[in-house]
Amino acid sequence: MMRQLLLQLAPPPAPTLDNFVPGRNGAALQALRDIARGAGAERFVYLWGEPGSGRSHLLRGLAQAADAGKGLYLCGTPGGSVAADNRIAVDDGIAVDDVIGVDNVQDLPAGAQIELFDLYNRVRAAGGALVASGNAAPAQLALREDLRSRLAWGLAFELHPLSDAEKAAALREHARRRALALPEDVVAYLLRHTRRDMTSLIAVLDALDRYSLEQKRPVTLPLVRDALESMKDKPHAAS
Repeated sequence: MMRQLLLQLAPPPAPTLDNFVPGRNGAALQALRDIARGAGAERFVYLWGEPGSGRSHLLRGLAQAADAGKGLYLCGTPGGSVAADNRIAVDDGIAVDDVIGVDNVQDLPAGAQIELFDLYNRVRAAGGALVASGNAAPAQLALREDLRSRLAWGLAFELHPLSDAEKAAALREHARRRALALPEDVVAYLLRHTRRDMTSLIAVLDALDRYSLEQKRPVTLPLVRDALESMKDKPHAAS
């Protein structure tokens, strides 16, 4: 039973700006840090990139980092409206001087597009900040023309997924913080044989650390193979 518990993956940590691994996205991260602490002149930012590039992580992290609890995360849902983690909708009285993040704008239906267009105008008049994200640059989104123009108001950043070298560096740094010796062949094996997003890689590495302590063995390739084989049938294992 103890072995099974140690091999289960812990729930991933809540996304924050501090635990975002920037890679080539340092400028976008800095822009959101400035907005969260009320610094800098830019109040409108648009982030775009492919799945796994970190769009949702950054917007959730921005809402968490905003001063005095004034951050709000909204998400476009396919076939639906803008939702805010079951808290509030765009037309339910958002405090427009808050820091607002709107994720997945490409999924907004017509009515929600009108709401978001109006929200941009109200946020601008109230002196708030709004960061939106989508899967393409504003001009390439299948949205209303007036909304596309609002999305292009401020800074726009294309987010780039981490390269294998950047993921490897992030794994080494995480292992260093845990005082865990991590051989290079283990890093390469994890990148080849587990899910490749950083949340899953970090969760697997943490599970391996617990397993190595329970086994009183260092994290070597034989131990990793043994552990990952044992994890395959566990309900929280990486796939």
